[in-house]
Amino acid sequence: MQRRKFIAFSLGAALSRPLAARAQRPTVMRRVAFLLPFLENDAEAMTRVTAFREGLEALGWTENRNIRIEHRYAGGDLGRIRAYARELVHSVPDVIVGNGTPITAALKEATNTIPIVFANVNDPVGQGFVASLSRPGGNITGFTLIDFPLIGKWLEMIKEIAPGVRHVALMFNPDTTPFYPAFLQELEAANQSLAVELSASPVHDEAEVEAAITAVAREPGGGLIAAPDAFINNHRRAVMTLTERHRLPAIYGFRQFVTEGALISYGPDTADIVRRSAGYVDRILKGERPADLPVQAPTKFELVINLKTAKAIGLEVPTHLQQLADEVVE
Repeated sequence: MQRRKFIAFSLGAALSRPLAARAQRPTVMRRVAFLLPFLENDAEAMTRVTAFREGLEALGWTENRNIRIEHRYAGGDLGRIRAYARELVHSVPDVIVGNGTPITAALKEATNTIPIVFANVNDPVGQGFVASLSRPGGNITGFTLIDFPLIGKWLEMIKEIAPGVRHVALMFNPDTTPFYPAFLQELEAANQSLAVELSASPVHDEAEVEAAITAVAREPGGGLIAAPDAFINNHRRAVMTLTERHRLPAIYGFRQFVTEGALISYGPDTADIVRRSAGYVDRILKGERPADLPVQAPTKFELVINLKTAKAIGLEVPTHLQQLADEVVE
């Protein structure tokens, strides 16, 4: 009799075990690497990190619950970018998110198997990252930063906010902006109706930044287009200080320049691009291949103007331009 009771108890325990096991089964932790070209405390870096987390959370991925994000900040240093790319590939995460063109190039060199989602990259076909925008074809896909027609808008806007501008320089670091020839071509095309003298100002350090800005400001009617790349962002304080000192009209691609005191910016909403990249991470983690996910262009753009800075360098911003702006800093 006692034996029958023991058997009944054992069967009951066996029947209940699958439900208990399911209840106690640990959540599978997925791993994503997130590599940025900025310093860790940089405002643009923090904006992108927050946007990425928000994008993942909206899709059911919560950091340290079912996903772990490993962040690396390269500070615009190419050697550090390559080292971090190799380090992250060696750790074999499920997906790597690369912010910017130099980072995507380093990741492509480091792996052709781990899925890579890029964000804020220029000319991914021309840079050899993907076979085509509609069918990337490899382990890389993502979201671009600049639509080439936008580049001509920079020239039009700097001419509109500062009608006296007669010669404009595009300032860039060729190491972190390998796509600059395409930028120059687009500026030349836009310039056909503006008749502005264009020049290229490649820079590699702050001494060259100072020399380039001083050269542009030496003659009346100068203006500056600062390329949207990690080097310019990481050295933005020097760029902004020098342009204001020389009362030089300058336009930038990132809004944070203007909120920190620069004259005008026009470009894509970088936080929105990174937030959208979380959608591709989600799809890859659920089994889709980067090869089948088309490269996407920006959908949100921002025009930001700083009236205080305009006044400081002797400019009066046209009313209609203020009305077009997404934000006017007083």
